[in-house]
Amino acid sequence: MSTEHAIESSIDEAADAVGSVWPLHSFVTANPLAGFEDRPFHEAVADAERLLGGEGYPSPEVFRRAFESGQIDPEILRSELSEHGYDSDPEAALEKMADAQRESDTVESSTTATDHVDAVLTKWLAAFLDQGTAEWSMPNREQGFYGAFTTVAPHDGDIPDAEAIADLPEDPVGAIRERLAEYPVGQWRDIFEFQLAALPGWTGYLKQRAADESDWQSNYPITLTGYLAVRLSLADAFDAPLAPPEDDDASDHGTNDEDLPLAEVWLTAWEQSYCTELVDSLTDASESLADAEDDQHPDAQLVFCIDTRSEIIRRHLEAAGNYETHGYAGFFGIPMRHEGHDTDVSVDACPPILDAQHRISDHPTNEDAKADYDRWHGALDATKSAVKRLKANGATAFSFVESAGAGYGAALTARTLVPDRVHDVFDATDERVPDDQEVCQPRIDYNPDAVHDLRAGLTLDEKVEYAATAFELMGWEEFARLVVFTGHASETTNNPFDSSLDCGACAGNPGGPNARVLAAICNDDAVKRELRERGIDVPEDTVFLAAEHNTTTDEVDLYDSDVPESHDADVEQLRADLEVARAGAAAERADDMDAEADSGVRETHRRAADWAETRPEWGLAGNAGFVIGPRELTGGLDLDGRSFLHSYDWSTDSDGEALEAIITGPMVVTQWINSQYYFATVDNAVFGSGSKVTQNPVGNVGVYQGNGGDLMTGLPLQSLMSADDEPYHQPLRLSTVIHAPVERVTEILADHEEVASLLDNGWLALTVVDPQKGHRAFHYEGQREWTPVSEEPKASPEVAAPTTADD
Repeated sequence: MSTEHAIESSIDEAADAVGSVWPLHSFVTANPLAGFEDRPFHEAVADAERLLGGEGYPSPEVFRRAFESGQIDPEILRSELSEHGYDSDPEAALEKMADAQRESDTVESSTTATDHVDAVLTKWLAAFLDQGTAEWSMPNREQGFYGAFTTVAPHDGDIPDAEAIADLPEDPVGAIRERLAEYPVGQWRDIFEFQLAALPGWTGYLKQRAADESDWQSNYPITLTGYLAVRLSLADAFDAPLAPPEDDDASDHGTNDEDLPLAEVWLTAWEQSYCTELVDSLTDASESLADAEDDQHPDAQLVFCIDTRSEIIRRHLEAAGNYETHGYAGFFGIPMRHEGHDTDVSVDACPPILDAQHRISDHPTNEDAKADYDRWHGALDATKSAVKRLKANGATAFSFVESAGAGYGAALTARTLVPDRVHDVFDATDERVPDDQEVCQPRIDYNPDAVHDLRAGLTLDEKVEYAATAFELMGWEEFARLVVFTGHASETTNNPFDSSLDCGACAGNPGGPNARVLAAICNDDAVKRELRERGIDVPEDTVFLAAEHNTTTDEVDLYDSDVPESHDADVEQLRADLEVARAGAAAERADDMDAEADSGVRETHRRAADWAETRPEWGLAGNAGFVIGPRELTGGLDLDGRSFLHSYDWSTDSDGEALEAIITGPMVVTQWINSQYYFATVDNAVFGSGSKVTQNPVGNVGVYQGNGGDLMTGLPLQSLMSADDEPYHQPLRLSTVIHAPVERVTEILADHEEVASLLDNGWLALTVVDPQKGHRAFHYEGQREWTPVSEEPKASPEVAAPTTADD
């Protein structure tokens, strides 16, 4: 193996220890410990603590509050403690954990040589990776990070002997080779891991950026190899250590020598307490489902994202009228790159687990409407640009304040004191300014002549496949006159983390464009004919339309410009009932935010428009469960906005392919989301981003705490905590419940070792409610073995325990 290959290979292996981080404008929730998922959860937590320094379990104080508030069942807790060899007295266990925590707490206040390396390096990273916010950009960025640094950094007075930077080899691999000359090849991986983990935020972003095909990466490339070459050169200049220190042990969290950490036992008891209540309600519903007869044809069917926030609006809509709602991944199965009308930027509107396959752009359908759109938006853009130039230009800033100060100050005062009134003004303006969806349609037909890195549009076969997959995964057998694909987006002001509130399945982007594409596909007469050939009988009078759910205000915007007059009455009734549902959902969510429930709509407006509001909405905080089954299973339950809901009917999925797609796709993505919320709650300083009050956005790619340092990698405190020391989000690993034959699930896990490994290693839990075994629940114990968690029905004496893949 050549030296160059050995270096590159060692870097790739070392990079697994740091999770990818997406930029602020397209925030993607992902497991920050993704590189450790190949080992048991408690081992991963210990390894990550040694490398990254973060806590992996809730504190004893958090456990105590959960126990005292009834979130942890005392019987379940005592059983778990005894089973793992601990004192079954909860108070004694808490004291043991607290003692272990106090022993491990250390404070380091001295500034080290590595700190100097970090300070200089982050300054150059911020300059190089800026995405258009800096007035003066870093020179020579087109040469790549290493090339630009070696040409500009010799003028940096903060670097000892900075002139030596100019003498570094032209090739970054050569620079690394020189720095590692005294170290054996077998130690290189550990050195790279140590150096990459020193600034995990920046490293995680570089991983994602290097793997991206964006224009920024194409024009200004950066690689982990180039980054390490710069970092090792700076370490040499500051005489900082290259290799990790020896005997750097992590806290044991009160671990028994041959058992799980005490904190994990408490965590498991907390999770089982939540899951037991959820499973009990679903087994009861499964029994009722078997006896139910539903001859009522819905007035409309609405498909929402599986996002936990959809559970609330779905519940209120079903109560408002004769509606049927379903859950499906919010990118609606279309792995696409979307480009809006009159924009220079395209976005990948699909989960990071997938690569975009199609380029979909919006194009005007009416020249008069386009002219009106361009006139309004041109005026708005020109005004914004002028104000920005006036404020940023030193020669005009003072005259701008003198001439516009009174009006500008009045506007700022209104934003501060009466943000809800400002929201009303914006609403009135929005009614006059045409939206994209009013004048544009997504161009979905395949265009072989388009010159792009991705194929433009979709072929007829692809359209049919995406439509059929959606209906097959959800188990549809009948269609209403109106079928509405409802994406979602958020609405906030002055919020760097606004994309974290948008659709996670769309990579932190609004889901409306994806909904519009699937609606356009399903309205295609040729697609409908092909669907009928496949046994999916779409009635002639069924009309598909798209919508977008504003998760901050709970408004649902129907994109109904192309709906025929024959369906106008249906749309108007739906619109009215959506307003009723909105009021109920907004009141429920306002209550969660300690606001008056009877002013829910006004409160959600205020939060959306208030530029000082650090918590416009809770996002997915509280997520703990994922239910895969028919809506009838959960329709009568109030799941408190804590469960992802994916529609699935096992009886229409004879070969199990639909369930396989859900388990290997949405279930994995929800585990990422859940892990992000879990770790950011457990240790926000390491896995989150601290308080919004002290954050500073940098380069449109991330935030600092203070005026420099590492990029913060996760959610802010306000997205997770109701007070500084009181979590709103309960830090629990995901509990998935599937309504299907247990043997079918076992077969899928046998075919997908990567998913089975997540379960075997404790990154999420799985329970199956089996409608063929007396609606009993079976809990996954690992290695494809199951244990019944409900009493055996008298009518099913043949059921044995445990159930294994061989049964």
